[in-house]
Amino acid sequence: MGILNVTPDSFSDGGMFDQAEDAVAHGLGLAEEGADLVDIGGESTRPGAEPVPESEERRRVLPVVEGLRAARPDLPISIDTRHAAIAVDALAAGASVVNDISGGSDDDMLPVVAKAGAGLVLMHMRGDPVTMQDAPMYDDVVEDVHEYLRERVEAAIFAGVDADRLCVDPGIGFGKNVDHNLALLRSIGRFADLDGAVMVGASRKRFVGALSGADDPRDRLEGSLAAAILAAASGADIVRVHDVMPTLRALRVADAIMRGES
Repeated sequence: MGILNVTPDSFSDGGMFDQAEDAVAHGLGLAEEGADLVDIGGESTRPGAEPVPESEERRRVLPVVEGLRAARPDLPISIDTRHAAIAVDALAAGASVVNDISGGSDDDMLPVVAKAGAGLVLMHMRGDPVTMQDAPMYDDVVEDVHEYLRERVEAAIFAGVDADRLCVDPGIGFGKNVDHNLALLRSIGRFADLDGAVMVGASRKRFVGALSGADDPRDRLEGSLAAAILAAASGADIVRVHDVMPTLRALRVADAIMRGES
């Protein structure tokens, strides 16, 4: 999954793709590099980020969804939103997956996805972007996150979402400290018993910088590659990344080694 942020304040690429034409060009570039789907987000969810009015989120994302769909009718597009009203419009404009960091907390989100027959990524987040890094605590982070995602999967299926269109994401960096993130990455296989696929998004995140010494998010490629490779080796079906081509190349080599075939 290639990341396409159309926000002025995302932690690593805020403001780079404010103009719709620039964002569409970048999305097409991600696809050319090998992204299987492109994830468009119009609200920054970095720690401390303030909510964005739905009208502004809609203004940012819809022209990009429409532009990508027109240019590449075959390209799967994901809309990164926690608001059902945005999901409705983005799905109508050509998106086919909703990536919801709130796990479907908007009461209308699960019915919207079910009605559209869309894919759905359910992520775990403790609190919200404003508060999530305020001393996060868990009894057992792996089991606590697993139980939350199990409940959200059950809710989605009850609402009518096809189990084959579901994906769970343990939410690396969302209400977790470095040790929490490491525990989750070591235990990706624990989430395989939930319906659907497993996604991991660790690209350029703060814990990568803390471990590697790279303060600038744009200098965190090597650490991000390590996280993506080990997540895939542990059972992740999807990795959500900024740097598509380097990640794909690294995964191809790791996959050949793991499978013993070229």
